[in-house]
Amino acid sequence: MHTAVTPDTVATRIARNISDFRAAVNDSFVPLQVSSTHPDRFRGMIRGAGIDEVHVSDIRATDHVVERTPELIARGDRPYFKVSLMLAGTGLLIQDDREAVLNPGDLAVYDTSRPYSLVFDQDFRTMVVMFPRHLLTLPPDMVGQLTAVRISGSEGLGSVVAPYLTQLAGNLDQLAGSTGARLAHSALDLVATVFARELGLDGESADPHRALMQRIRGHIDRNLASTDLGPASIAAAHFISTRHLHGLFQEQGTTVSTWIRTRRLEQCRRDLVDPILADRPVAAIAARWGFVDAAHFSRAFKSTYGVSPSEFRAGH
Repeated sequence: MHTAVTPDTVATRIARNISDFRAAVNDSFVPLQVSSTHPDRFRGMIRGAGIDEVHVSDIRATDHVVERTPELIARGDRPYFKVSLMLAGTGLLIQDDREAVLNPGDLAVYDTSRPYSLVFDQDFRTMVVMFPRHLLTLPPDMVGQLTAVRISGSEGLGSVVAPYLTQLAGNLDQLAGSTGARLAHSALDLVATVFARELGLDGESADPHRALMQRIRGHIDRNLASTDLGPASIAAAHFISTRHLHGLFQEQGTTVSTWIRTRRLEQCRRDLVDPILADRPVAAIAARWGFVDAAHFSRAFKSTYGVSPSEFRAGH
């Protein structure tokens, strides 16, 4: 029951009792408490695949409760976002003093760095996409406003994203294949788009402060390749002072230069695991995203991800 989900593999765990399922859950996700009022007839299965820090799981089980407690959080696990899509049955998600009843087609997000509960009172099927928080282009505190909020998969942008995620859950072999990284990141991009819509960041009626930050982040992403990208050019493009710009990022707990470097490194990391770019030199990938000094890029990459760009590419 403790087969790890690793890149380019699909692992299936079949649990015939609650103890086996508890071990499978803890192996697949972060440490969680799992209990059932009917342990004698419990059955469950988790089928999962992982690629480039993104784990996608297809879960089927009888009734049970999952809890992420303060004691488990205190162990210091890396913080993740988890996005759930109900495929059959119903579930109740509780986090941050909010509750969301999820029916088939409904989406919801929760954060492993804070307590949450999931309650399933009947047989169900759900998919879960788990990923480090830094992979989402939206700041964690903004996403925190959406935890345990039901997002319909039958209307609006949700109706576009839910079918893609459903197909991903049913075709995990594709995720574990050579194009898996692209599929996984496409899923995250779609999820981020839905979250931005839910937060009102893409409409004219959005809060002006938030809308400005969203435009600035979009501008940065569109201009990462430019060596001229910096506080002065960003401020000028949005008709604000550099002091105001620095203040906006300070409110988010970061700096302009840190955000630019992080986004550039993330794009480089994506390209390094993209099979289509396998023959492109590391230095060319770095330059594509604004790193003109290959040695500086290598140091920044290793400082962030713990290995050199070449080692990272070889490992994936």
